[in-house]
Amino acid sequence: MKDFKSLLADYKVIFFDSYGVIRNYNGLIPGIRQTFEWLQAEGKSYYVITNDASRSPELLVESLHRSGLDLIQPDQIISSGMLAKEFLDNKVKTGVVAYLGTENSAHYIEHPGLEIIPIQQVNEKNMDSITALVLLDDEGFEWLDGLNKAVNLLRWRTIPAIVANPDGAYPISKQKVGIAIGGISWMIEKITGKKFIRFGKPDSQIFMFAWDQLRSRHPDISKKDILMVGDTLHTDILGGNKFGLDTALVLTGNILQEDVDTRIASSGIVPTYICHSAVIDNQLNIYNK
Repeated sequence: MKDFKSLLADYKVIFFDSYGVIRNYNGLIPGIRQTFEWLQAEGKSYYVITNDASRSPELLVESLHRSGLDLIQPDQIISSGMLAKEFLDNKVKTGVVAYLGTENSAHYIEHPGLEIIPIQQVNEKNMDSITALVLLDDEGFEWLDGLNKAVNLLRWRTIPAIVANPDGAYPISKQKVGIAIGGISWMIEKITGKKFIRFGKPDSQIFMFAWDQLRSRHPDISKKDILMVGDTLHTDILGGNKFGLDTALVLTGNILQEDVDTRIASSGIVPTYICHSAVIDNQLNIYNK
């Protein structure tokens, strides 16, 4: 049995999920700043690997700084939105891209050769010019109108459909969850019969993107030096496992302590460790699985 601080001592680089690990619906996880202070003091590297494509890395960091965690910088944020942007830069270089999300989320699809429009501006006059549909965030549009337009756009046009955040839900309180943009994409797929291109955990591409960033700064790092810390089995833990990383499941987000054994048994997704939280002073309920 190890406390979280002892667990971190075995690794040179820590990948953290954001929501459910560093913060939740109440703000920062109490005591999480101490973890990052300790990592800095020990000279360990850390990155936030997030499926949050609602805002740019700069805005995500601003939000953390306002909450009292100013130890994370934009170049330490790896967002699934970056992969969606890379895809559009390489594959959809001209035309009009329609998106579901907020104006802040549209940062990820800005490109000199593209015109981007929110889904609410799609109509019969411009539909033929649309070359891609991107789902970025579950806010920023009226659901009934926006989802109907997205469904009919994909029925009418043979274009790439991209979802930058594959999460189906996110916790909005200890007992409740909200529908995330990934869940919306599942519904649209079912209705239209068209498959979305997905970016983010558990797909290995986001880990490869983070790996490339890390290796450019620390070429001697190997996968055995990295720990992935997350709160969700089907994204954080499965993704880390698939990429060959040790993984630590924390119980401050999607999974309640009383449900953890059942969820692991039913999913077959087994973390290397289970921890009460990512706070270094918390020594409760920590054990090797």
